[in-house]
Amino acid sequence: MFRHPSAPFRAAPEGREAPSIAPRKLLAAITMVSAMSLAAVSAVSTAPAGATPAPGGGAPGQAGATPAPGEATPVPGEGDSEPSAGNPLPAGAEAFGASVRLASLRRHLERLQKIADADGDTRAAATPGYDASLAYVADRLRAAGYRVTSQEFKISFFREVAAPVLKRTRPAAKTYVPGTDFRTMTYSGSGNTTAPVQKVDLVLPPKQGVESTSGCEASDFSSFVRGNIALIQRGTCSFQDKAERAQAAGASGVIIFNEGQAGEGNADRRALLGGSVNTSTVRIPVVGTGFATGEELAAPGTKATLVVDAESAPDRRTRNLIAESRWGDPDRVVMLGAHLDSVMMGPGINDNGSGTAGILETALAAKSLRTTNRLRFAFWGAEELGLLGSKHYVAALPPRERAKIKLYLNFDMIASPNYVFGIYDGDSSGAISGATPPPGSGPIEKLFQAYFEAVGEPYQDAEFSGRSDYGPFIAVGIPSGGLFTGAERLKTAEEAEKFGGSAGVAYDKCYHQACDTIANINDKALEVNAGAIATAAFVYGYARDLPGPGTLGVPGGPGGTAVPGKGAVVPGTPDTAGPRTGAGGLESGHDHEHGGLLR
Repeated sequence: MFRHPSAPFRAAPEGREAPSIAPRKLLAAITMVSAMSLAAVSAVSTAPAGATPAPGGGAPGQAGATPAPGEATPVPGEGDSEPSAGNPLPAGAEAFGASVRLASLRRHLERLQKIADADGDTRAAATPGYDASLAYVADRLRAAGYRVTSQEFKISFFREVAAPVLKRTRPAAKTYVPGTDFRTMTYSGSGNTTAPVQKVDLVLPPKQGVESTSGCEASDFSSFVRGNIALIQRGTCSFQDKAERAQAAGASGVIIFNEGQAGEGNADRRALLGGSVNTSTVRIPVVGTGFATGEELAAPGTKATLVVDAESAPDRRTRNLIAESRWGDPDRVVMLGAHLDSVMMGPGINDNGSGTAGILETALAAKSLRTTNRLRFAFWGAEELGLLGSKHYVAALPPRERAKIKLYLNFDMIASPNYVFGIYDGDSSGAISGATPPPGSGPIEKLFQAYFEAVGEPYQDAEFSGRSDYGPFIAVGIPSGGLFTGAERLKTAEEAEKFGGSAGVAYDKCYHQACDTIANINDKALEVNAGAIATAAFVYGYARDLPGPGTLGVPGGPGGTAVPGKGAVVPGTPDTAGPRTGAGGLESGHDHEHGGLLR
């Protein structure tokens, strides 16, 4: 575990409550955002998404309706939950933030690890490991008194039956390492080919800026030799377009390598490239590599072996899990979410057991809070296959039910071993382009900033790209925010100076790999971020006002249509989430998009 030099960290012993983190500073620092709007709750019952909750859950305008006997009791200090002249933050925030303890968070992660150990080392959607993970979370939440429902939806399933192979057979033999040198693209076809590697309109050395149109035009394949392996450079069109054109030209396999421009963070186009192509249309093996590997394979006379053994099924079913408090106004929903699934090749304890543990423990701690607004917790399925669970949920909500969700908070990878403390850039103040934040997203960002200032930790903007599970929410104008500690990108020297850790090393070296185990968790990052989650849940659970317009940025109010610049994802621009490519998982051209690898 890395210890930040400016903030010594010590885990709380088992059975003892960790001390609150700078409580007086926290109360003072969040003063400026305590009047920020909050939202509310709408009900998810045992009926389909958006249905009216069962009796006893409160009625519109009846905040804090009385639950059944024995279901919940007030917590100490909770009564003074409204801002006052001397205390603009609810008085119980300090105690509630301290109630989310590292030992409890670790217990959830240990359980998820055991589930993966027993189920083929994975918790991917539509696998026994995922189902067992969902059952564990559901059992804990039901025991805590939440209304818990599951929502089934169909997915296109993908898994690799065996490890992929990429070898250079000439001019000199070399074997490349899966997950380090290359990565199979999700929904790749299967195949075993040994053939010459043929370059397709490469730009070597790469020019400044995104210049390569490699594989984007039919003319790029005018002289392609059928049976060869197509070597294609990342650039201005999607992976899907490149793969389909190569397949039409008779390629026996496709290698897509990163474009090669040097830079830091999202500007670096040298790193290992991953992503996906669409289901069924591509039947040949497709893999991604970093720039160095691609440049190596571009040498004249290169011949290679490429093997992918994968399984796709277009009609598997999996589930989301939704838990709703019995307190608060059901017309004012404060929603928190994290994806529960892992990728197929690992147990996914940081990605995204960490976010799952953070909101699960917050929910358990909040079971007795008589909030003004209703709290709703979502555990999404099939995020890694393209935000499929959260997309299905939002699409299934009737307009009036959707309008009840006043804000959405997303937590995806909050304990990366070489972490940064990233806050989604809800006010678009950063240099990274992405989606247009709905009105109200900026104040959410400021709340998290105030928390990190209060606990004495640095922070920075995280790309607000729409490519994790908040994407479907911002696409319909719901104010959103969240936290992120980094994925496969390399930590910069400036970040290492600011946050500690190692420059030139990935935030999470085990991202989307088998080594994303319980050993891949940074305890300090996990505890600090879990405290931020709990703080936000408490503040927004009691807030009187919304963080954004009452119409949620949707012209005409409930039932209106989101438009670019008014809370919608802006489609069609290079390297931004659009209708085809937005994903926090592995949709067309996606690499979890924590690293900006869209095309």
